[in-house]
Amino acid sequence: MATVQEKLLERVFEEEGTLTVRKVTIVGVGQVGMACAYSIMQQGICREIALVDMLKDKLQGELLDMQHCQRFVKHVDIQASTDYAVTANSNLCIVTAGSRQKEGESRRDLVQRNVNIFKGIIPQLVKYSPNTILMIVSNPVDILTYVAWKISGLPRERVIGSGTNLDTARFHFLISEKLNVAPTNVHGWIIGEHGDASVAVWSGVNIAGVNLKDLNPGMGGKDDPEKWEDIHKKVINSAYEMIKLKGYTSWAIGLSVAQMTQTIIRNQKNVHAISTLVKGFHGIDEDVFLSLPCVLGSKGVMYVIKQTLDENEVKQLQSCARTMHEIQKTLVF
Repeated sequence: MATVQEKLLERVFEEEGTLTVRKVTIVGVGQVGMACAYSIMQQGICREIALVDMLKDKLQGELLDMQHCQRFVKHVDIQASTDYAVTANSNLCIVTAGSRQKEGESRRDLVQRNVNIFKGIIPQLVKYSPNTILMIVSNPVDILTYVAWKISGLPRERVIGSGTNLDTARFHFLISEKLNVAPTNVHGWIIGEHGDASVAVWSGVNIAGVNLKDLNPGMGGKDDPEKWEDIHKKVINSAYEMIKLKGYTSWAIGLSVAQMTQTIIRNQKNVHAISTLVKGFHGIDEDVFLSLPCVLGSKGVMYVIKQTLDENEVKQLQSCARTMHEIQKTLVF
């Protein structure tokens, strides 16, 4: 007896399992991982999403919730499993798994705990998707991106961290509030560490091509009467404040990751502040990952922007690199 499907649909060709699709894997279904997954799904960025976590019940619950969204968004095939085989042939693997940052805890304090977790994750992702790009979101993101690069054996352009893309967005928002303009019209960068030692590039902040430091030469300095440096302090403290108030961060990092995912999956060649190997830039000699503006495409990092930094900004970046290198030397892989 014919099934309803057979009565309804006349097959024209047999769909093959080898069809090329745009697939994104997200490892970790905590607050950050699901904010990333939801943002990517809602924007219709890819054709398939694979979710991986070791908490089976939580994973299945999130899968059902995401599947029930499909009537309201462009259709995405969503799968979930504790088995990394579900990630096979991913264009991009996003890692959000790891120990959560606690109130009052710096990102650096998390490092060895999350290194141990990565030793179980990264080899599995590369095994099933040898041509993938890895995007690390787990904190401390710069050191863990270095760890992922070392463990994976992938070329430098295919291992990136979410870095200061979100810090830069926070920077734009806070400047926009002070000037009463939309954040999209603020141009400027937070580079270096995604953390307490990040570098605000005040020398390059501009609105419509007008460099704000030409209007206020002391901008960002200790003697600035308008105290613009307070904005950078707020950027640094943003995550700590949210963790104190609600226990975690989620929505903004989710949208930040979705924006970068779209750039990669659609080969858009947009510029993002992402954590990349910075050896050879701005006098840095160490194998460390820090954020610089990079052009992203379907193969990962295409170009690193050679920013014009002032002497103080270069010194801050170099100091951050040395600190990262010292921490890396203490890691046990």
